Amino acid sequence: MHETPAFRSMVALGDSFTEGMCDLVGPDGHFRGWADRVAERLAVELAAAGGGAEFRYANLAVRGKLIGQIADEQGDAAVALGGELVTLAGGLNDVMRPGCDLDHVERTLGELAERLSTGARQLVLFYSVDPSRRMRGGARLLPQTLRLQRFVGELGKRDGVTVVDLFHVPAFDDPRMWAEDRLHFSAEGHRRVAEAVLQALSYEPSFDWREPLPPAAPVGRVTKLRADLRWLRIHVWPWLVRRVTGKSSGDGRPAKRPTLERFPA
Repeated sequence: MHETPAFRSMVALGDSFTEGMCDLVGPDGHFRGWADRVAERLAVELAAAGGGAEFRYANLAVRGKLIGQIADEQGDAAVALGGELVTLAGGLNDVMRPGCDLDHVERTLGELAERLSTGARQLVLFYSVDPSRRMRGGARLLPQTLRLQRFVGELGKRDGVTVVDLFHVPAFDDPRMWAEDRLHFSAEGHRRVAEAVLQALSYEPSFDWREPLPPAAPVGRVTKLRADLRWLRIHVWPWLVRRVTGKSSGDGRPAKRPTLERFPA
């Protein structure tokens, strides 16, 4: 275990990645997600450290949010909550949209990271996965993804900031790491991201999160075609409709854990 005192609280900010889509749904009706999984481990570590302190956790992330919305809708609340560990992931939804203003994304992300790191003991940021290796048309997103990665890397040089690198891990290219929508992590993907975060924070490894999955059984052409058609009908078409109409999957949706509460309850 790391030598620093165990974290007593955690606040997570971001979009669907941090909300937990599309991990298993817990008894409270919300997706579990990597952030919940990290909080579960931190609660165990705090209890093992003794002292009787209760671990508290808030998750402000809401699906579909752009970095400006994350800053405006979650930033002040996160600062007020004063979590010892704060995680921030955002900007990828911006990058995926045509005409993305990366100057705005970097400026907003940098200002938010500065605000959060001032009060937190540790701030965690991310390199997103490589879109060119697993997404159709993902190559067009690569230049902006790499630029954003360089910017996050500069933020990671500051004291009290840790960057979790998902980009350079080929295991995440495996379709089984992703949900049916091919946009959000599966339960296995979230499990590995959680472990990546914990190891970046110097907790004892539970498993090798970078290790590839065992070879998958071959998929026939007809089966693959049916899966592609289902994906287009159920996931891609509704996404396109939202883009055209200016709507978001997160419109009107509250955060699943808006306050610092004992966790697990």
